[in-house]
Amino acid sequence: MQTQRSAGVGLGLALLSAATFGTSGTFARSLIEAGWSAEAAVAARVGTAALILAVPTVIALRGKWHVLRRNLGSLGVFGLLAVAGAQVGFFNAVRYLPIGVALLLEYLGIILVVFWMWARHGQRPRRLTLAGSAAAMLGLFFVLDLTGSGGIDPVGVLWGLFAAMGLAAYFVLSARVDDRLPSVAMASSGMAIGAVVLLALGASGALPLRATFGDVTFAGERMSWLVPIVGLSLVAAVISYVSGIGAARILGARLSSFVGLTEVLFAVLIAWLFLDELPVPVQVLGGVLMIGGVVLVRVDELRSAPSVPGEVVPAAEPALAGQGR
Repeated sequence: MQTQRSAGVGLGLALLSAATFGTSGTFARSLIEAGWSAEAAVAARVGTAALILAVPTVIALRGKWHVLRRNLGSLGVFGLLAVAGAQVGFFNAVRYLPIGVALLLEYLGIILVVFWMWARHGQRPRRLTLAGSAAAMLGLFFVLDLTGSGGIDPVGVLWGLFAAMGLAAYFVLSARVDDRLPSVAMASSGMAIGAVVLLALGASGALPLRATFGDVTFAGERMSWLVPIVGLSLVAAVISYVSGIGAARILGARLSSFVGLTEVLFAVLIAWLFLDELPVPVQVLGGVLMIGGVVLVRVDELRSAPSVPGEVVPAAEPALAGQGR
């Protein structure tokens, strides 16, 4: 009975994590339409979230500061590519694409990891993984609705694919950081580094950091710009990460990552409720194929343990089982 109760709690936390992660595109859209650059929105989100998580991070690192120092190089790359890169790509993608489409493009990062492991480590994917990858690619064709009359903005597609590369880096790098580094410390450090890098590049003029501090339109209503900022940093970052950590520790990283796939469904539902944004039927079909393909890849992972040192298993890091968006 106790085991069933714990599993129920874990499932609830995993769904909470997926649902709160799924709000990020909707919150970001309101800021971007008000004149914020995607880079500024990401810097505000991860910087504020890192500050909120500073206290639990310090507590978790008691007696382990040497572990943090030893991993600063890896954390720097993680913050640059997996945190800042993935989120900048996704937030720029939602400027041009429906939120659900942008998120599906980002989730191709899971498939990219398969091909990376093949090219880098010679790990030829098994049949189930190849079938899942093929289904995801076919699904991508339908999601982009290349034969439809409306068309998909290619700029948004490129940003979505950039986000996918960031997500792939997120999986690869998270599996290579010292497992003695507390999960919350890795998450908050990555977000802090990502924010600092974005602010530094913005100050140098290398990236556009535009922000407005008047009212924004969210869910058809005018409100303070602080509302989506709080939503992005507290709901779509802190609550998402903390609940994801709890879910992974109860269910295990693999099972919680399966549940995390519902983020796409939550993102589409939230965009529909707040933005009246729905994909066309052919894109729904494509989304089903893409999610199904990712599930096949995940199932194949369950059938064998890593056989090569450094092999990457998506969602291997409990703190990051979910999206690092």
